[in-house]
Amino acid sequence: MVDFSLTEEQTSLRDMARKFAKGEMAPHAAECDRAGRFPEEIYRKAWELGLMNLNVPTEFGGSGLGLFEQCLIVEELSRACAGMTTSIIANCLALEPILLGGTDEQKHRLLDPFCASYHLASFCLTEPSGGSDAGSLKTRARRDGDHYVLDGEKCFITNGPFASLYTVFATLDPSLRHKGIVAFAVPRETHGVVPGKEEEKMGHRASATSTVRFEGARVPVANRLGAETEGFSIAMRTLDQTRTPIGALATGIAQAALDHAADYSKRRQTFGKPISEHQAIQIKLADMAQALHAARLLTWQAAWTIDHGQPGSLESAMAKCFASDAAMRVADEAIQVFGGYGYMKDYPVEKLLRDAKLAQIYEGSNEIQRIVIARELLARYA
Repeated sequence: MVDFSLTEEQTSLRDMARKFAKGEMAPHAAECDRAGRFPEEIYRKAWELGLMNLNVPTEFGGSGLGLFEQCLIVEELSRACAGMTTSIIANCLALEPILLGGTDEQKHRLLDPFCASYHLASFCLTEPSGGSDAGSLKTRARRDGDHYVLDGEKCFITNGPFASLYTVFATLDPSLRHKGIVAFAVPRETHGVVPGKEEEKMGHRASATSTVRFEGARVPVANRLGAETEGFSIAMRTLDQTRTPIGALATGIAQAALDHAADYSKRRQTFGKPISEHQAIQIKLADMAQALHAARLLTWQAAWTIDHGQPGSLESAMAKCFASDAAMRVADEAIQVFGGYGYMKDYPVEKLLRDAKLAQIYEGSNEIQRIVIARELLARYA
C-alpha cells in the first residue's frame, strides 16, 4: 500500500531545513542576488547544522541520509534561495564519485575532513567544447610513474573559486571516448590547479561558478577513483544519484512561486475585489498547483526508487526534467499574477524565473534527460 506520510524523523529534518531557510537564507537572498555575493557565512552555518555532506555515511562523519530525506531538505532550502542551495548541496555532487569509486582508505582520507570542519568541493566534468557530451573530454591524464599529469580546462564549476577539493574527470586518450575516462580527487593546493574568475550569471547569483584549469597538475595514483576504465561509469552513476535532488530544488522554486502568487492575489485588488476572486487568476493558481504537486510526486518516486536499490536512471531523469520545466512554468505564471510588479526586481518572483532556468540546464540539460528517458523506456520494450 502506498503511504505518502512522513516519518517523525523526516518531518523533523524538513522542519529544521525550513527554519534555517526562513531564518538564515531568505533575509539575505535578494541582496546576494543583486550583488552576486557568495554568502560563505551562511554556508558555514549550514555545515554546522548538518545541512551539508548529506550523502556522506555516518562512519565518515556525514549525515548518512537517504535520497528521499535529502530531497525534503533541498526543497525547503530552495524555497528561500536556489542559488544558495546549489552551493550548499554541491558537496553531495562532488563527493559522490568518492563514495562510488573510492576505497575505504580513500573515503576516510578524503571525506573525513569535510565532516570534521567546513570545506567545499567541486565536481569537474563539463568542458568548454563538450557541454553535455561527457564522452568527448579534452582534459588529458598522462601516467608518469606514481602520478598522473592533468592538463585541460573545466567550465561551469559550482564553488570552483572556493573549493578545497575537486573531483575531476580526464581522458587517457580522446579517441577512446568514454572508455578512456578516468576519475581523480585533486586537492586545491596541487601545483597547477588554477581556478578562474567567477562568472556573471543570469540566476543562482549567490552561488559561485568558474572555470578550473589544470596546467601540468601532478596527482598521485593513490587519488585515482576506481580503475582507469571506470571514470565514465562513476560520472554517470553520480548523476543518477544527484539529478533527483535537482528535481527537489526545482520543486522548491515552484512552491515559492505559488506561495508568492497566492499571497499577492489575496492582497491585490482590481475592480473592487481581490484578484484571487477573478476566475482567470484562480485558473492560473490551479494550474500552478497541479504542476507543483506532480513535480513533487515524481521527485519523491525517483528518490524512493533509488533508496530501495533499484536502477533509477529513468526515474531521476523524469523527475529532474519535469520538475525543472514545471518550475519555469509556475514562476512565469507567478510573474503574470503580479502583473507589472512581477517584472520589477523589488518583488521576489522575477528572481524565481531566473533561478528556475538553470535547473533546466545543469546536471544534464533537459534535452539530454529526454534522450535518457527515451533510451530507458525503449529498452523495456526490447
